[in-house]
Amino acid sequence: MKKRFKYRTLEEMRWEAITLGIDLPLSGDFDVFRDLVDLGSKTIPNRFVDQPMEGNDAQLDGTPGPLTLRRYRKLAEGGAGVIWVEAIAVSREARGNDRQLMLTEETVNSFRSFVAEIKSVSLKTKNFEPYIVAQLTHPGRFGKNRKILFHDKFLDEKYGITEDFPLMSDEELDSLKEQYLRAAKFAKTAGFDAVDIKACHRYLLSELLAAHTREGKYGGSYENRTKLLKDIVRLVRKEVEIDITVRLNLSDFIPYPYGWGSTEEGTLDFTEPGRLLKELEELGVKIINVTASTPYLKPHINRPYDEMGKYNPPEHPIVGAMRLLNLAKLAKETLSKTLVVASGFTWFRQFAPYVAAGMLKNGWCDFVGFGRMTFAYPDYPKDILTKGELDPKKVCITCNKCAELKAAGESCGCVVRDGEVYLPIYRKMEESKKS
Repeated sequence: MKKRFKYRTLEEMRWEAITLGIDLPLSGDFDVFRDLVDLGSKTIPNRFVDQPMEGNDAQLDGTPGPLTLRRYRKLAEGGAGVIWVEAIAVSREARGNDRQLMLTEETVNSFRSFVAEIKSVSLKTKNFEPYIVAQLTHPGRFGKNRKILFHDKFLDEKYGITEDFPLMSDEELDSLKEQYLRAAKFAKTAGFDAVDIKACHRYLLSELLAAHTREGKYGGSYENRTKLLKDIVRLVRKEVEIDITVRLNLSDFIPYPYGWGSTEEGTLDFTEPGRLLKELEELGVKIINVTASTPYLKPHINRPYDEMGKYNPPEHPIVGAMRLLNLAKLAKETLSKTLVVASGFTWFRQFAPYVAAGMLKNGWCDFVGFGRMTFAYPDYPKDILTKGELDPKKVCITCNKCAELKAAGESCGCVVRDGEVYLPIYRKMEESKKS
């Protein structure tokens, strides 16, 4: 659906939402962003979360590179209460590409310096230390060492995976528990406040949730499909004194039996995700960061955006953004102790603070997470809190050029707002396609 962000006022946007049957949660009370959150382990100074956005700019050994450090210094200066560090491979074999961060015995000291730098910059500029989360991951079918758990009709077809492509064994999956545990121990040593046992966007632990057609102890039943995720959470909680979080797909929106939390038509079935949320809460997970689907198949669902280039989203972006907000609301209504991060705010651009404040005011979430906005406008929290507004000339315009760079394996950031660094990289990528 070819729709561009054209709203001159908040009221114009609200009325278009109403014509789509959507009543946006809106509030002008920005004081809600300043509310403290006491986790017991630490007090978080505000309700903003810098979401994990991969930059493909680590060193070849898996340590943060110059552009990685540059991005996170800017986030520290921006003032979000939570900085959710992008996907970090739990082992060399689990690395998505040669520019992905990797947390091992050889790299832990570099990460210690990295975390200390983030905290130091924030203390100096904002007078507080942010709550820093390490997102631990295995890329599964999307890594350089492609590992699949079952044959997915939709993703196999898109990526040319044939029926004879081997599946990851139960023994290989068993070994991941120790890999995640080691990485969690290194995260603690490096000074992270929490680890995220990532289970979203159809990376390995997320794909496992949808393994209805897989045989063996990790496939078929709900208990089998959720077993590895819960085993890792239990193991880390038992062995490491660090908070545990999970960035979780509440639905893949891929038709059953290939999707998690989905009907045969590919719509939401919240039965199993709701059950898993309660079980993760019982296991002591502190924060659930809500998301959905996969950018490799349905990018408009987890990052609503205007029609750009070859991919034309099949729905109005407001519909997609509201879907994400409603998923956070569902999670919040399901949980009693575990806190919820909502996603889906970036598309609203300069009006995003009103939607985010409305979510908090209505009690639909505990934190508001911004993803692509962090590339374009890393100091968005500072401007909301000190100026009471976002600058329309600095906001993310959801052109998704950052995603194009990531898909091409290039270092990625905002081509539009940080053009001095990323526009030359983007132009070089485009030229290479022509040759």
